[in-house]
Amino acid sequence: MTGEVCRNCDAPLEHVFVDLGMSPIANDYVAVDKANAMEPFYPLCVYVCDSCWLVQLPAVQAADNIFRDDYAYFSSVSKSWLAHAERYVEQTAERFNIGPDSYVVEVASNDGYLLQYFHQRGVPVLGIEPCANVAAAGEKVGVPARVEFFGTELANTLAGEGKKPDLIVGNNVLAHVPDLKDFVGGLKALLSEDGVITMEFPHLQQLVDHNQFDTIYHEHFSYFSLTAVSDVFRRQGLRIFDVEELPTHGGSLRIYACHAIDSNKPDSPTVSDLLKREAAAGFTALEVYRSFEQKVHYTKRELLKFLITAREEGKRVAGYGAPAKGNTLLNYCGVRTDLVEFTVDRAESKQSTLLPGTRIPVFGPEKIEEEKPDYILILPWNIKDEIMSSMDFVREWGGRFAVPIPEVRLLD
Repeated sequence: MTGEVCRNCDAPLEHVFVDLGMSPIANDYVAVDKANAMEPFYPLCVYVCDSCWLVQLPAVQAADNIFRDDYAYFSSVSKSWLAHAERYVEQTAERFNIGPDSYVVEVASNDGYLLQYFHQRGVPVLGIEPCANVAAAGEKVGVPARVEFFGTELANTLAGEGKKPDLIVGNNVLAHVPDLKDFVGGLKALLSEDGVITMEFPHLQQLVDHNQFDTIYHEHFSYFSLTAVSDVFRRQGLRIFDVEELPTHGGSLRIYACHAIDSNKPDSPTVSDLLKREAAAGFTALEVYRSFEQKVHYTKRELLKFLITAREEGKRVAGYGAPAKGNTLLNYCGVRTDLVEFTVDRAESKQSTLLPGTRIPVFGPEKIEEEKPDYILILPWNIKDEIMSSMDFVREWGGRFAVPIPEVRLLD
């Protein structure tokens, strides 16, 4: 018995999904002048609820200690993610007739990466973003923001101030919420009578099937199958009426939800089809969850073999990217600068810092051409094609790319 209870259904959490040991907060990049300062590590042990099948990490840190004003993730850094957001706006505007007379709210609007495209269409928008620094970046592209955490209290305040939104968007935010009941209850309180909610998040089945354990870190409190998220929404009076499977972030779901009593939105066959596939794959029984940890152990051994062999052969290894997922991977595997000398990232907010835990230095992308490493380990493997295209010049000196997930492999 852990003493913890499920954040959705309150059942006791008794079954470990994977234990990644102790790890620092994945987005707490370390200033160079703080290199010798103490850094807190927290348990990274994930459980599965055998009542509602929600996979979850107990909240070892309050959300406002993770999503601070110096939060270093800016969505617009990725060109492929911007293209994804623009396509979403085009498709959603057409499907649900979103125009200048509509109102769109995005929860966790970040730097305006998505709402800017609704704004360009003349659609009134509002972003809700708890991190002031990224919210300020959104203001520059025409996206007004409330710098607050979203929940039932804020939802009721906004609903009382005026028009309820026709569309509420949330991309990769649902996993970041420690109090799911309050958050999803807030979505219901804010949504207009015939409005639509869309949420995107990594699909648990893809995480398991493709060994994406590095997507586990402290700011991801929950990991969703359609089975689990349907239960979460149902308990708050909402109904998922459609679902899409997306390639983003290694395999994601986009759910479409409405008020449970909304009779104008019939359930798509995609919902029942995916629920049946998840059940057939074992996601409503414990065995799939219990067996995952052995795959993780194997990947750790294989990555260390690759890095140690490279160094013994006199090869130099650098990283590309400084994503949170990379910090989970490197810390769990015990990688330090003796194996990966440095990494690079396009985000200026991460440059001239040290990765949390490992203290691997982060530079701008030009460092790759200066140092000419033999191997470049792509840490944000979900955008490997974008990275390889932008860094194709490494082949001039015989450099090669590698990815660590789902297994270590060299890329041609």
